[in-house]
This record gives sequence, structure tokens and C-alpha cells, in this order.
Amino acid sequence: MAKKTFFVTGTDTGVGKTMVSAAILEAAKATGKRTLGMKPIASGCDNTLEGLRNDDALMLQRAATESLAYDLVNPIALEPAIAPHVAAVQAGRAVTAARLIGFCRGMQMRPADLLLIEGAGGWRVPLNDREVYSAVPRELGVPVILVVSLKLGCINHALLTAEAILNDGLVLAGWVANRTESAAMSCEQETLDYLKGQLPTPCLGVMPWFEDVDPKTLSAYLNINSLFEN
Repeated sequence: MAKKTFFVTGTDTGVGKTMVSAAILEAAKATGKRTLGMKPIASGCDNTLEGLRNDDALMLQRAATESLAYDLVNPIALEPAIAPHVAAVQAGRAVTAARLIGFCRGMQMRPADLLLIEGAGGWRVPLNDREVYSAVPRELGVPVILVVSLKLGCINHALLTAEAILNDGLVLAGWVANRTESAAMSCEQETLDYLKGQLPTPCLGVMPWFEDVDPKTLSAYLNINSLFEN
């Protein structure tokens, strides 16, 4: 059974959740830990000879130490690169929190030191007309890692997301600042200092901007020791 499970969310879509998740898996691997990663639902999948495949899920599959079939890493794959709940309707697929929770619990039963479950979009992204994705980590009762994109407005987005996570009764285990644009944001250091003072959890790292880089290289910018302290 997975000893440590974390849900990875972001302040928005496109903030680098997958790259950060893969880097965390690589950092854990470097310390000898057995790791698993999954993205229960992914839209924007390519139609291949092997079926629908998502680049983010493939990255998590490669970064993990434990070999898993793709369908376990990404059990719900949707082709349109749009919001998951809309993509599911277009594909005639029913997506519910209970179904995703079942996939996650199945993965938790596998032996590993670390399991990362990557969400889609931000904390309140819809799954259907009645449920949002945050219902999944809330039911699982797992701590959350927040990825913050360093850009104008990120302080507001980060504090609101952290507030929502805590109000849902979950532990915010750490956060990662990610440079998602080639040009550094104005007053970046002041922004980082403010977030480090206001977010009630350790900063696990500040990821630099690279146009093309692998998670193993980025893992050097992380300190994940706090994730395994309790």
C-alpha cells in the first residue's frame, strides 16, 4: 500500500502541475523511494495505435519507478483539449467523483513509498453539473501540494486556492513556485517572499524557466524532505 499519497493541484490550468509532479517523483526516486503517479482524468489526448494517450500522463508514467499500464495511470482519457466535464459530455462518458475516487483507491493499494495524484485545472474545476474535482481529494482525505505559476495575479490565486483547500478540511503539505514564462514577472522576489510569509506550509522549491527540460533536471530545484517527515 502507498505509504504517502498527495494530490497535486494548481492555481489555474497550464501552471506546470505535471512537470512539477514528475520532478517530485524524480526527486523521490533519487533518494531510493518507490513511486507511482497518476492523472485520473485527462483531456487533450492524442489518438494513437494504442488508444488515446495524454502527454501529461505519459510523463508521469515515465517518471515513476513502478511500471504500470497506461490505463492505470490515466483511466479516463478524453480527446478534446477542453475542460474535462465538457470533453466527457462530448465523448458520451460519465465522470463522477465516486468513479475517480475508486481509481485512486485502487492505486493506493499498490506498494510504493509515494503516490502523486494529479488533478486537472484548478481546485474547483467541474467534473459534471453537480460535482467539482476537489471532492476527490476531500473524500480520500489526502494532503495537497499546490503549484503556483509566477505571474501577475498569482498572490491572489494562491491565497484563495490555499484558503479553499483548508476550508475543505485538508492539509496543505507544500507549494511549488513555477516560472511558466521566459521573462521573469515584475517584482518576482517580493512576490515569493510574500507568499512564503503568507502560505501556511513550506515552499518545496522554485522552478526556473526552461524552454525544453526534463523532470530529472528540475528535481534538483526541489526539497521534498518535509513530505516524508510525518
